[in-house]
Amino acid sequence: MAEVNYIRHETNIKGCSYAEVARQMGVDRRTVKKYSDMEDFNPEKPIRQKRVSPVMDPVKPIIDEWLLEDFKKKKKFRRTAKRIYDLLVEHHQFTGSDRSVRDYVSKRKRELVEESEETALPLETKPGATQVDFGEAPFLHEGEEVIRHFLVLSFPYSNAFLYQVFPSQNRECFLQGLANMFEFLEGVPHTIRFDNLSPAVKKVLPEGERELTEEFERFAAHYGFSYEFCNPNSGNEKGHVEAMVKYIRNNYLLPAVPYNRLAALNEQSFAWSVGDRKRAHYEKELPISELHLADKEQLLQLPGKAYECIRYEHLKADKYGFIRIDRKQYSTSPRFAGQAVTAKLSFDQVTILNEKNEILITHARLYGSE
Repeated sequence: MAEVNYIRHETNIKGCSYAEVARQMGVDRRTVKKYSDMEDFNPEKPIRQKRVSPVMDPVKPIIDEWLLEDFKKKKKFRRTAKRIYDLLVEHHQFTGSDRSVRDYVSKRKRELVEESEETALPLETKPGATQVDFGEAPFLHEGEEVIRHFLVLSFPYSNAFLYQVFPSQNRECFLQGLANMFEFLEGVPHTIRFDNLSPAVKKVLPEGERELTEEFERFAAHYGFSYEFCNPNSGNEKGHVEAMVKYIRNNYLLPAVPYNRLAALNEQSFAWSVGDRKRAHYEKELPISELHLADKEQLLQLPGKAYECIRYEHLKADKYGFIRIDRKQYSTSPRFAGQAVTAKLSFDQVTILNEKNEILITHARLYGSE
């Protein structure tokens, strides 16, 4: 996955050509294109002499705007230099040559990439950057008090947030929560900072490196966001989301909120999150909703296909046809006693498949004392 992420970063973020990346990595150009397009998963600036260009100067701001829009999209969805030239001629009465447009587009793309890489603003000051963490609170489920976990996505620039409630902090709940929030935002934050949550990080290595879970690497590659991780024992590095976890619990989740269906509760969670943006920012004295517009402008485009937040486990049924997952017991069928089966796990279901990947039975996933 490290090679795949490198390919996607070089092509989709930096805008390098498929052939160029293929030469760098010593792989086939078709391999680079495959992973770059896959849906289901700083040198010092030289001093440039400014020259007056009566033909190009009026359209440069238009081209810049289009390039900035396209940087939020995958390479295959971006305007080519030829298409930019055609649009200028058709809609802006451009009289210059296509060579002038191609030269400017090529130069400006390089400049924009350099400007992006040289920006070293703190995460808290960047519109569209986010932090993520889990909290927990009591809830009343069908009259019984239970502890549930809520995943918070916070925007330090605007002080906006979203959250989703789940029965666990496992990988499936973690990824499903992020996917739900991306869909609600209709975009993907360009940068997300995490604590060293076990659903994402297998092991913290020396010199700040991380061994990531395969599920998280695939999820990040699918949505195309950049991720950062806090140093161990450095909670201040995600202080915004930690403060937001407390704010949400104190203002929306206490006393215990009653619910019957988790889906309905999470719809309400989104409504509460949006409603909270009517208040003024604690420092900037502007409505959070107004500041959040800058966050939304920086969101990356959603991929064309939703990510299925699941994992598979290959198991052997006992002599009664039962399997165990996370110390919970699920039935297959007595005729599968002693046989190998596959469990497809989402946050709320366990689907048992035979060797032909045909569905044998689907169970509600069990948590806690269930």
